[in-house]
Amino acid sequence: MPLKYWVRIAVVLGLPSLGVAGWLYAGGYPIGADVPHNGFTYSVLELVRDRSIQRAAKSVVLVDDLDSPDRLLSGAADYNEMCAQCHLRPGKNESDFSLGLYPTPPNLTQPQSGDNTQEEALKRRFWVIKHGIKASGMPAWKYHHSDDRIWNMVAFIETLPSLSPEKYQILTARKQGAQEEHH
Repeated sequence: MPLKYWVRIAVVLGLPSLGVAGWLYAGGYPIGADVPHNGFTYSVLELVRDRSIQRAAKSVVLVDDLDSPDRLLSGAADYNEMCAQCHLRPGKNESDFSLGLYPTPPNLTQPQSGDNTQEEALKRRFWVIKHGIKASGMPAWKYHHSDDRIWNMVAFIETLPSLSPEKYQILTARKQGAQEEHH
């Protein structure tokens, strides 16, 4: 192919790319949490997030005692203290945190849909709690929590959609003084 052809391709592809790069560098993209992404940007970010978590979670090794009452109770108290402000508790549909975050955190009191197997969903949930998600408000809990403690939260989250507000309150109650030991 003649050189003119390649120059035309470079111009056709390069000028719009330079224009977009200049617009981004100049601060043209609205980054405030109160302005949603456009559909294309949101779809790309969602795809990147989901595929990345799916790949990374494959290496997670499931524990075999997720239905242990001790795990459930420990995870319940941690969820109440660390997660409920964003991911809600039974009987609540929003909170100050959940309204102010973008993207909006999933309401974990509702059954979560997806095309994952139960095992994949558990691994993904563990991975997300442990490593967090950049630019979403979801922290990486691995710096202050053992894997065992994270599995406790996973165990509780699995039961969360079936809990009434009253059962939630009973399960999440922690003895006075236990909170200091736990942190």
